[in-house]
Amino acid sequence: MSQGKIVHPSPFADIAIPRRTIGAHVFAGFAGREDAPALIDGASDRELSGRALVDAVARLAGGLAARGCGAGHVVAILAPNMPEYAVVFHGVIRAGGTITTINPSYTAEELRGQLVNAGAELLVTVPAFVATAREGARGTAVREIAVVGEAEGGAAEGATPLAALMGEPAAEVVVDLDGHAVVLPYSSGTTGLPKGVRLSHANLVANVAQMAAVEAVVPGERTLAVLPFFHIYAMTVLMGYFLGAGGTLVTVPRFDLAQALRLIETHRMRRLFVVPPIVLALAKHPMVADFDLSSVESIFCGAAPLGPELEEACAARLGCEVVQGYGMTEMSPVSHFTPAGRHRPGSAGVTVPNTACRIVDPETGADLPAGGVGELWVSGPQVMLGYLNDAEATARTLRDGWLTTGDLAHLDGDGYLYIVDRVKELIKVKGFQVAPAEIEALLVTHPDVADAAVVGLPDADCGEVPVGFVVATPGRAPTGEALAAFVVEHLATYKHLRRVVFVEAIPKSPSGKILRRVLKERALAPAAPA
Repeated sequence: MSQGKIVHPSPFADIAIPRRTIGAHVFAGFAGREDAPALIDGASDRELSGRALVDAVARLAGGLAARGCGAGHVVAILAPNMPEYAVVFHGVIRAGGTITTINPSYTAEELRGQLVNAGAELLVTVPAFVATAREGARGTAVREIAVVGEAEGGAAEGATPLAALMGEPAAEVVVDLDGHAVVLPYSSGTTGLPKGVRLSHANLVANVAQMAAVEAVVPGERTLAVLPFFHIYAMTVLMGYFLGAGGTLVTVPRFDLAQALRLIETHRMRRLFVVPPIVLALAKHPMVADFDLSSVESIFCGAAPLGPELEEACAARLGCEVVQGYGMTEMSPVSHFTPAGRHRPGSAGVTVPNTACRIVDPETGADLPAGGVGELWVSGPQVMLGYLNDAEATARTLRDGWLTTGDLAHLDGDGYLYIVDRVKELIKVKGFQVAPAEIEALLVTHPDVADAAVVGLPDADCGEVPVGFVVATPGRAPTGEALAAFVVEHLATYKHLRRVVFVEAIPKSPSGKILRRVLKERALAPAAPA
């Protein structure tokens, strides 16, 4: 430890982390419960047992290997939550390949960007998304589109049914647990456009083991899989930690409050994993009173900050504990977790085992003691290998074994973490990352736009929403509605502008960096009296 460095260790003792693949780690949790349901489709009650899941994964791995989609190859999945998502996810992993998970709300343009960057050769989707998949795959390395779900092949002429990809059951391919990028989710990191985050088997197994050491899952307990599997939160916490501990996932393709409440009641769920907008609905929507949610003991909220007032309101209404955690895609994702019975309002919990953190003054670079507000840095076995094909961004983010999160935080005297603000420029809309640079790059392609900047402003339902500041091209008179519609044509729903403000100039630093805080202050300032 260099002089002056103040390292805040985890309050938990280090644990032994198994040396095996993430697939082997998860499937070990089925031992003795092979015929119990591993996943249940929430709409149809169709069940997939642990035994059936492992068998389907082995057969898909064999078929992928026969097609040349094994080690060194990337498979993409564009699909909503369903039991078969786990089959595809783990099938690619068992074959020794890399799987990149894609947001199903993406437009063809956004899809193409990820396919090209990841170098995907096979794209697995569902019938409803085949048209987008075909358009997005045009001009990429994708040589085949496979379809899973109802009417496989029938509703998607020209696509390969998932059943046709199945082959003879294959043993797990031996890979480098520490160096092989097994999953490739996309994150904007602390700034900029989405980047492929290279996560290894060792990263994922470590994070699953770290969570299990803090909070045990009761084998057979069920939870709602409403968090999207493409996102690292659900990927690790649900398909890794919860499933791998013998839990059962009840999948739904999207959040619908009535359906969610019915499933919680029917399956007597004791723990829920959610994002702030769901906590808001549980705390305030009148429909909640029509269902028996007495089984719920704990609600874990992540992906975006949750205010202590809303946290407490939800807890009081449901008679349960509402706790928070903290993480990033670059940390597989969890670095902080709140154990049952150790809740502190507004806190993101304590550091998980085998992990340490620092609070670093962003102005001076000096380490700060408990109570000091600075940028959170984290070190642990769950920290990513780096970004795909972006050594510069990797070097900015990983410094001497520490991941710089871009979040301003402080620790109390007992090691509880409180997120204060963000150094990074990302906007968090319902837990999803929105990179201002991506919307800005699109806006300036419009002939009526001379310059543009995008910031996130607070919103009760979404956490934050993107707001655009635009300098019109001389002689042109665009409307905010027209520019917002332009964004709708090209980007996913959560990236849409909620408001467009016309300005004479975008405030920038001498180096050309957009002064977003100035724009935020301007937008939030009370209107001058008439």
